[in-house]
Amino acid sequence: MEIRKMTCVVCPRGCSLEVTLDGERIVSVTGNTCKRGVAYAEAEILHPERMLTTTVKVTNRRYMMPVRTRTAIPKDKLFAAMDVLMQTRIEAPVKIGDVIVSDLCGTGVDVVAAESMA
Repeated sequence: MEIRKMTCVVCPRGCSLEVTLDGERIVSVTGNTCKRGVAYAEAEILHPERMLTTTVKVTNRRYMMPVRTRTAIPKDKLFAAMDVLMQTRIEAPVKIGDVIVSDLCGTGVDVVAAESMA
């Protein structure tokens, strides 16, 4: 049995969770004060995901365009996703919500503009 400690980030309470694992199977989650803590621990252990926010270069401006993924992507794809976005160049004008990169690294998640640029 393995025990992993983590802090739940679902709400401001920040419960200290203790997750007991038997191989890749979660046996128990303790320390949570609500059900959301259990769901967070299960998701973080079994399928960790992160939102990605960064910037991309705008070829006809000297500014960078802030972008973000529409939803979270698998944590193990973050470095590959950043490699793609570091090579991405866009041209203004761009409106907030415009798709900058579709299906980022085969995740099915689009990268969108986080603000408008004339």
